[in-house]
Amino acid sequence: LDVSMDTWSYFHTCLVSIWLHRFYIYSAVAFGISLWIVVQFTTTTRTKRKVGEDLLQELGADKLGNGCAPPQAQEVHVAGVKIFYGSQTGTAKRFAKALAEAVTPLNLPVEVINMGDYDPEDGLSEETSSRNICVFLVATYTEGQPPENAAWFCKWLEEAANDFRVGKSFLQGLRYAVFGLGNSAYVDHYNTVGRRMDKWLWMLSASRIMTRAEGDCNVAQSKHGSIEADFEAWKAKFLTRLQALCKGEKKPCSGKCKKGKCKSSGKQSKESSDHEHGTSEHENTEAEELFETSSEEEAGGTDSVVDVEDLGDIMGHMKKAKVLLLEGIWNAHGVNHSGYQLVYFVCQFLRAKLNCLMIFALFSGYKLIGSHSGVKLCRWTKSMLRGRGGCYKHTFYGIESHRCMEATPSLACANKCVFCWRHHTNPVGTEWRWKMDQPEVILQEAIENHQNMIKQFKGVSGVKAARLEEALTVKHCALSLVGEPIMYPQINRFVRLLHQHGISTFLVTNAQFPEEIRRLEPVTQLYVSVDASTKESLRRIDRPLFKDFWQRFLDSLKALAEKQQRTVYRLTLVKAWNVDELKAYADLISLGKPDFIEVKGVTYCGESSASSLTMANVPWHGEVVSFVQELARLLPDYGIACEHEHSNCVLMAHSKFQVDGEWRTWIDYGRFQELVREREQSGGSRTFTAAEYTARTPSWALFGARERGFDPLDVRFQRKNKARDISGC
Repeated sequence: LDVSMDTWSYFHTCLVSIWLHRFYIYSAVAFGISLWIVVQFTTTTRTKRKVGEDLLQELGADKLGNGCAPPQAQEVHVAGVKIFYGSQTGTAKRFAKALAEAVTPLNLPVEVINMGDYDPEDGLSEETSSRNICVFLVATYTEGQPPENAAWFCKWLEEAANDFRVGKSFLQGLRYAVFGLGNSAYVDHYNTVGRRMDKWLWMLSASRIMTRAEGDCNVAQSKHGSIEADFEAWKAKFLTRLQALCKGEKKPCSGKCKKGKCKSSGKQSKESSDHEHGTSEHENTEAEELFETSSEEEAGGTDSVVDVEDLGDIMGHMKKAKVLLLEGIWNAHGVNHSGYQLVYFVCQFLRAKLNCLMIFALFSGYKLIGSHSGVKLCRWTKSMLRGRGGCYKHTFYGIESHRCMEATPSLACANKCVFCWRHHTNPVGTEWRWKMDQPEVILQEAIENHQNMIKQFKGVSGVKAARLEEALTVKHCALSLVGEPIMYPQINRFVRLLHQHGISTFLVTNAQFPEEIRRLEPVTQLYVSVDASTKESLRRIDRPLFKDFWQRFLDSLKALAEKQQRTVYRLTLVKAWNVDELKAYADLISLGKPDFIEVKGVTYCGESSASSLTMANVPWHGEVVSFVQELARLLPDYGIACEHEHSNCVLMAHSKFQVDGEWRTWIDYGRFQELVREREQSGGSRTFTAAEYTARTPSWALFGARERGFDPLDVRFQRKNKARDISGC
């Protein structure tokens, strides 16, 4: 009995213990079952995969994969790898080849590309849908400049990133990685090219696949002891990332991308390219500056226009400390800041921002001259250098677009037009209040800067050698870059100098300076912008600064009628703003009696706090043609002569330019220069008229021709990625 009681007591104790520890027992059983399930699932999956792979190999299906992705996957996540290099001494080229060799075992197509042999304008847009991974290995050369073979590539990328005519999503879909090569011993310029390239690609909506990395030739600062070791470390990370992408990973970057900057998260932040080489505080500051927001993002907050008349109010609201600081700067420069002489300092300050910080979006690509002038390479100049057609002036008047210099002796303007493609970032004012530079200096520097910009196209893919050589000799000058050229007090001397150099002159004015128009000496062709036909619509569209703007406008048109040389009305059509005022336009044409009337659809210049225009305000070419046809019915002395569909522009000409049934809208530039010299030699007594230097308009330029205004000697380039508005200048 005692034995039975002991047995029962022991059994009871065990049951109680099991009950008290039941949760541990349940957990152990659950863990065992889970482990058994995992083992069974893994074994079954491996067996099925092995059978599937054997079957695919028998069927030859292994050829469907791209090496990285599983063979059974039908979707190709990475089609190939393109490795671009910009190298001066050969290091980047060597790294590019080494990377290509490392990628090859992944069974991916790989291509090594010299940036100097590549046309980014044509090629990069194609990569947005190619599913390729683009890798950029680029060195920083002397003074922070790109290597010679990467100069054009970088220049194009910079201009595209800062040009409001290029859509922000222009490179959306392109996946890329950047590895920069530099030497931290050169503190001020360490790896600036790689950083800027990374920033420009990001600004065009390309997607980083990994944080930018930088190799350092300075072994004392190099994170891994040498630039080769830096590259090898980055290469290993790149290959890992590439394999993940091949398997379909969607994460665009290993770090946090914001406003052009890419920083890895967590501990990796210390390995971010901005800091991974023990860079100095100066370098980090520079890196921060390089990743500023775009001009359009900054414009979203406040209007960037600074009126001369508003300077007093602005200064009145500045903090005392800032005023004292500015006064110290003004005094240091010997500038009396009383009254409107303050504007000189403002211009100097803006000039410093343009040339040094490159954050003034308006002047991206501009070359400033002195304190109030500028020159820029027109996109049509670039186009004609490559045999892709000229601007509408080539079609209408026979200029050679690749030999045309776009410039201005006055950055200031008296209007703030709603469609201004400068987004009103240039100064505005109603009279000249700047320190004046001499016309000889302006012309010399303008030509030198223009020629230097042309020389950068040497060796660029597609550029015609003969045209490049011709382009170094300027033959035409479009005084329409920005601002109001006629405000420049020495405009007549400047025009005479251009003519003495054999350069024709196309001067544009906004019809607010009638007396200056009357005093203007003969130019090849004088334009007046007629942006509206009634007082109220002109006020809404041009937003002039003058209180008596309408009377000035009418007086300017009357002054134009007194000119004997070629005159032009330039009408810019803005849907829902000024396209329904045909009768009023006809009355204004009767007042100014222009030789020609250019009617052009407005160019949408992107979002801006300075304007409410949208793409809905841009008329189609067919709508521009319809407007011109209706206007022609009201003007019996004018006919429709030419069109340039590419620029959404149509030309009407006075019937006196139709001789024996043939239009003569083109200009005999040699004859014009002869007439100018005869006038100067006669002391001004010898006058001449527009009819004395006309030339026959070719058939392809005529309205209704099959070419629609495109020169058949060139080849029309059709963009595959149509994120850009490329209307005429």
